[in-house]
Amino acid sequence: MTTTREIMTSDATCVSENDTLADAAGTMRELEVGALPICGEDDRLLGVLTDRDIVVRCLGAGGDPRETLVKELAQGKPVTIGADDDVEEALRTMAHHQVRRLPVIDGHEIVGMVSQADIARNLPEDRVGELLAALSF
Repeated sequence: MTTTREIMTSDATCVSENDTLADAAGTMRELEVGALPICGEDDRLLGVLTDRDIVVRCLGAGGDPRETLVKELAQGKPVTIGADDDVEEALRTMAHHQVRRLPVIDGHEIVGMVSQADIARNLPEDRVGELLAALSF
């Protein structure tokens, strides 16, 4: 069994709920990532901010990313995967919730992020097509 911990990106930099979207976009650019976990003042995970969220939900709606706070885009309970959960469980969770990235938690602490690409690189070849079909939305 391959665990999520074994394939995740372990350096998950959080964006603060009180940062502006412009600051978050700058962090994404620096780290060359398309998503960042959103953490509250208590370091609890509040959600995930994607580059698409910034474009569609802020810019597309006429908002100003220099004035809009990250917490304004955090919605609902974040979907996560446990660090010691099987990669197959991560695949099922992504497909069920129609997400391409999952924060990886150990207890209540975020320890990494796992993406569709991470899973695809670690699945047997015959399962990669299944992954893509499950996440095509």
